[in-house]
Amino acid sequence: MKRLLMVFAVAALVFSASAKSIKSPDGNLVMKFELTKGGRPTYSLSYKGKQVVKPSALGFEFVDNAYENYGTFYHTPERPSYSMREGFSLKGMETSSFDETWEPVWGEQRTIRNHYNELLVKLCRDERGFLLNIRFRLYNDGLGLRYEFPRQSSKKLAYFVIKEEYTEFAMTGDHMAYWIPGCYDTQEYEYTVSRMSEIRNRMVEASENVGTASKKVFSPTGVQTALQLKSDDGLYINIHEAALVNYSCMHLELNPKTKVFTSHLTPDALGYKGWLQAPCHSPWRTIEVSDDACKLLASNLTLNLNEPCALDDTSWIKPVKYIGVWWELMLGKSRWYYTKDFNGVQLGKDDYTKVKPIPNHGANNENVRRYIDFAAKHGFDQVLVEGWNIGWEDWFGCKKEVVFDFRTPYPDFDIKALNEYARSKGVRLMMHHETSSSIRNYERRMESAYQFMNDHGYTAVKSGYVGDIQPLGEHHFGQYMVNHYLYAIKEAARHKIMVNAHEAIRPTGLCRTYPNLIGNEACRGMEYCTNADSGIKPHHAATLPFTRLKGGPVDYTPGIVNMKFADQTSIRSKSKRSVQSTICNQLALYVTLYSPLQMAADLPENYEKQPEAFQFIKDVAVDWDESRYLAAEPAEYIVAARRAKGKSEWFVGGITDDERTMPLSFDFLEKGKSYIATLYADGKGADCDKNPHAYTVTSGRVDSRTSLKIWMAHGGGFAISIREATEADAKAKKLK
Repeated sequence: MKRLLMVFAVAALVFSASAKSIKSPDGNLVMKFELTKGGRPTYSLSYKGKQVVKPSALGFEFVDNAYENYGTFYHTPERPSYSMREGFSLKGMETSSFDETWEPVWGEQRTIRNHYNELLVKLCRDERGFLLNIRFRLYNDGLGLRYEFPRQSSKKLAYFVIKEEYTEFAMTGDHMAYWIPGCYDTQEYEYTVSRMSEIRNRMVEASENVGTASKKVFSPTGVQTALQLKSDDGLYINIHEAALVNYSCMHLELNPKTKVFTSHLTPDALGYKGWLQAPCHSPWRTIEVSDDACKLLASNLTLNLNEPCALDDTSWIKPVKYIGVWWELMLGKSRWYYTKDFNGVQLGKDDYTKVKPIPNHGANNENVRRYIDFAAKHGFDQVLVEGWNIGWEDWFGCKKEVVFDFRTPYPDFDIKALNEYARSKGVRLMMHHETSSSIRNYERRMESAYQFMNDHGYTAVKSGYVGDIQPLGEHHFGQYMVNHYLYAIKEAARHKIMVNAHEAIRPTGLCRTYPNLIGNEACRGMEYCTNADSGIKPHHAATLPFTRLKGGPVDYTPGIVNMKFADQTSIRSKSKRSVQSTICNQLALYVTLYSPLQMAADLPENYEKQPEAFQFIKDVAVDWDESRYLAAEPAEYIVAARRAKGKSEWFVGGITDDERTMPLSFDFLEKGKSYIATLYADGKGADCDKNPHAYTVTSGRVDSRTSLKIWMAHGGGFAISIREATEADAKAKKLK
């Protein structure tokens, strides 16, 4: 009996030595690490006593003996694996705490608190002595974990190739999921709402009619992050990654039977998942948890897990509100290309002065001046012009390396004169670099292209990566492209240029480190409303703050005020389709979908026909001191209130999928002060399909005690601008 007790005591000692728990600063979240009997590292997570993540394994498969002779890699189709999933021994554990407050260059809040408790686990793979550390950071709003590879004593372990990462997220039930298909090349899918168990049956439907130029769905049960989940007992759970640098983008592969999501990295052209050299580390794998949807939206976990700003001078980085020669291109009213005379363009050899131009090339001097005048009249910062440079005649789908030079304008675009004209009006032109995903061509010309921007006064560029990546076989979300995107941002920073990247990797909070990354598309945006085969349903925009915006701001290009294509002179004029949104829904997007870069996307003539609605677009800020989420439910509705940077002005936006009446309290306003609010609300009979243009505008006095009930139509919304009352407002009536 005494021997048995002694064995039990020794076993208990071993167990306690290989397990450790930490709590979040507020004590609501508890993370437990354990090294199992077989040497497999696992973790679990609970929130307010409820299990959120069941014990989940961590680890990798490496390509065995990937580097021979200290640096030469011999590729064979089926190289053996070296398991980094079990067989570990514990070398030590360290705990620490951290608490700071930092100020973003731009953002939803003037200040952000970065407060966490940390556990560092040091492991050794006994067979070869491979060192692996796992770092856990537990915040009040979630968990971040990453793998760290210290400098290795053996040269053969200094370089290694990832065959797959196996980070598990074991769910406790068949949660409701808000997801898009796992894909190596695009995020431009509409969100599907289903049970986890229904993902397989819904995958074909979810991946059809995408309309994108490049896609690679890898599995019938694979989904992308940020993945939003909701449990039956009311927990909101979000899985994503932060600080994606020199590594492949993570997707999630679901095992429907076990309800376990496992990481799935984007492969390269050889099928490998990452090429690393110690010392190095993975991105953070993040799990946000809350029983309040609004608190989940307010989380800064992703930003906090990124490194502080790497730029010494950020004074040149300014939030931007812009218009552009863009929506008319999407409508088919004008074209990117200049002529139909070329069957195939050969850059540097073709003479554009000797060809016949088409009558509706959009980037012509007269049309661009019209946009500049409109921007100057209404207080916009910049004008985007797409299709200004030679090469658009055969840029897409040709798989040729040399496409654009990013310097030579078409004959009808006087780049020097137009930039001077814009500057004389207090406006700047915004550059457009469509790379056609020919990466080597862009990187070779990047220095010249950025210097060209400096020479002509451009401060911001919209970059594009349409089509299959060249070199062929690489993917938009692989390590190769992750490194390219960051290279472009760093080079742009050297030239004091802000970047708005389209078709690039979905953001993971790197805008904290490189705040010149002021915009990303990385989602199904407004342009899809012009596609007769797809479009965007109303629930999509109410899902994005829970998913895509977890990593950073979105260039969604809102502000459409003419929803019916049949009302416009374009190739879409015979279409019965429309933008599935009311005018007030479009106005609210400027508040609910955060970005320091906001476009008024519609045509100038359409805004001139809707001056009241356009007034809100002109008034709404793009940088904030304070943001509050007042009501939220994924794929259903979002209501947000934000206070403009350095001002006492507030803006409120609400969007919905279906018709509903939303209670709204103004208790976010400073007590004891009186304000004037202007409410833009869906009008009687408004409906995103049947009557999208009906809206009303009313103004009145409000204060922190005011409460309203606001009706929102199907696919509708509301927007409110709020300013402090003055003596001239003494007779203003209360807003009802």
